[in-house]
Amino acid sequence: MELRVDEIACERGGRLLFSGLSFGLGPGELLALTGPNGAGKTSLLRLIAGLAEPQSGTIELEGRHQDLTVGQHSHLIAHREAIKLGLTVRENLEFWSDYLGGGDIGAALVSFDLGSLADYPAQLLSAGQRRRLALSRLCLVKRVMWLLDEPTTGLDARSQDRLASAIGAHLAEGGLAIAATHGAIGLEPHRKLHLEQRP
Repeated sequence: MELRVDEIACERGGRLLFSGLSFGLGPGELLALTGPNGAGKTSLLRLIAGLAEPQSGTIELEGRHQDLTVGQHSHLIAHREAIKLGLTVRENLEFWSDYLGGGDIGAALVSFDLGSLADYPAQLLSAGQRRRLALSRLCLVKRVMWLLDEPTTGLDARSQDRLASAIGAHLAEGGLAIAATHGAIGLEPHRKLHLEQRP
């Protein structure tokens, strides 16, 4: 599959973040999305995920199943981890497996070294552990496109290595990934896109 973003514009709170934005991303490619806070990195990821609509332009995933939206082919890992604090680590993954149509809970636990925390209440997890739980959804259910918003936030060096390995394996299988980041994520991106903050 191939992502095509053509001449999109985005407004937030009545302010134009960007306009005329176009880029493409092919199988096995990682795009690094950079720019200052407020430039629209998170908003762009939300547009691709289908959580908001652009003011103009189009976003298409060529080769997608036509009964599914672009967002339904994507995983979005945002600042908020989307974790149910009243559930255990395993129960959170079971919830997401049911919601997303089935997945390999064992593989998800292994992917970010969560096995020993499987029965641990999510509300007692550290910030880094919560981030690892959120990221484990990437390995729970297959999605062709990963949209990652500051994915290394709260991760120690070992967990950052696990994330880089997971992204690398995803790309090797022909997946696509976009990472909004202020720093390195352990992989050299194939493409880069820098957003400037408008006055």
